[in-house]
Amino acid sequence: MSTTYKVAVVVGSLRKDSMNRKLAQALSKLAPASLQLSIVEIGDLPLFNQDHEGNPSQPVIDFKQAIKSANAVLFVTPEYNRSVPGVLKNAIDTGSRPYGQSAWSGKPGAVISVSPGAIGGFGANHHLRQVLASVNVPTMPQPEAYIGNGSKLFDDSGALADPSTGEFLKKFLIAFDQWIERNI
Repeated sequence: MSTTYKVAVVVGSLRKDSMNRKLAQALSKLAPASLQLSIVEIGDLPLFNQDHEGNPSQPVIDFKQAIKSANAVLFVTPEYNRSVPGVLKNAIDTGSRPYGQSAWSGKPGAVISVSPGAIGGFGANHHLRQVLASVNVPTMPQPEAYIGNGSKLFDDSGALADPSTGEFLKKFLIAFDQWIERNI
């Protein structure tokens, strides 16, 4: 009997028509049966304020519960000014607090960055890896996934337009499945 892992997918863009959101949705369709991918929304989280740790809002409670109930986390993010979007950093900070009660701790993770530029969000990908190390998310080192020219990645219906990208993503997800199994 094979194990099915629940994977919380955190998209670092709030834009409805975001190429990162489209990629997260495509990944759900490409994932092996052993991975159950679900997007965990971050748009309703308030800005992190340590003064509110003792009395978290409902969106914070729901978000942390969704992360805690997952076996692993997959981050799909754009790059803003060579780093991660503020909304994604806010979600990570929110999920890590209060001290000693991090929702992230010990969850195997992976990062895919998507950018309209040629270098595919390399800066965001590596900054995010630094942040994830500090909240104890063992992040899959290989294969790395920096997907450039994101504006050409999807057809008009939102499906992946390039079969070779789909094959790469399938291999990435198989490697992630193995990473989860080794790190759970």
